[in-house]
Amino acid sequence: MTSPQTSENAIIARDLRLTLGEGPAAVEILRGIDLTVPSGETLALLGPSGSGKSSLMSVLTGLERATSGSLEVAGADFSHMDEDALAMARRGRIGIVLQAFHLLPTMTAQENVATPLELAGVKGAWDRAAEELEAVGLGHRLTHYPAQLSGGEQQRVAIARAIAPRPPLIFADEPTGNLDATTGTSIVDVLFKRRAETGATLVIITHDKALAQKCDRVVTLADGQIASDLVTA
Repeated sequence: MTSPQTSENAIIARDLRLTLGEGPAAVEILRGIDLTVPSGETLALLGPSGSGKSSLMSVLTGLERATSGSLEVAGADFSHMDEDALAMARRGRIGIVLQAFHLLPTMTAQENVATPLELAGVKGAWDRAAEELEAVGLGHRLTHYPAQLSGGEQQRVAIARAIAPRPPLIFADEPTGNLDATTGTSIVDVLFKRRAETGATLVIITHDKALAQKCDRVVTLADGQIASDLVTA
C-alpha cells in the first residue's frame, strides 16, 4: 500500500474557526487559524491547557469539523466533508499517537498493529506489524499483551501502529505525558527516528518546551489563536 500523493505542503489551513454551542452559550474555541505545514517538517504545537491545541489537532485530523474556514490535509480537502468522508480521508493519510496509548487489552502487540492494517486491506499486515515492532525495539515482545508491557513499551506499540500504514502525516498528542522523564526521552527518540526513516510530516501537540525545541518549528497557541510561529534552528 502506498501513501496518498502529497503536495509540497502537508497541511494548508486558512481562517479555521471552531465554535461549540449555539446562541448566547456559544464558545469560540479556534479563532481564525492560518497555518501551512510543509511536507516532511516536524512541528510542535505549544501552549497551556485551554489554548486550543487539542481542538486544533481534532480539526486537522478530521476528528472534528471546523465551523468555518478551509483545510487541506495530505492532498485532501477536509473543508466540506461529512464525518464518514473524513473517516475515509484519514485512512492512509494520518497516523495518531495518543498519550493514553489506546491499545486493545485482549490483543497482543502484533495484533494491535496488524489488525488495523488488515481492516484497511493492507497485504502482508502481519509481516509489516512485526517489522514495525522490530523497528521500535519490540521484536521480542510480539506476543505480549498490553498488561505485560511497561508504559514505555505500550507507547512504542502505539507508535508502531500509527506508522505502520506509512501515512504521510503523523500527529502525536502529548506522547510522553504518561511516562517518566527517562522513558519519555527514549520514546521521543524512537518517534523522531521512525519519522525520519519514513519521511512523514510530524506534528506534536505538547506543553513541554524542551520537546518542542526538538522540532523544526514551534507554533504557540493562546486563546484559540496563533501567538507565535518560530523556526527553531
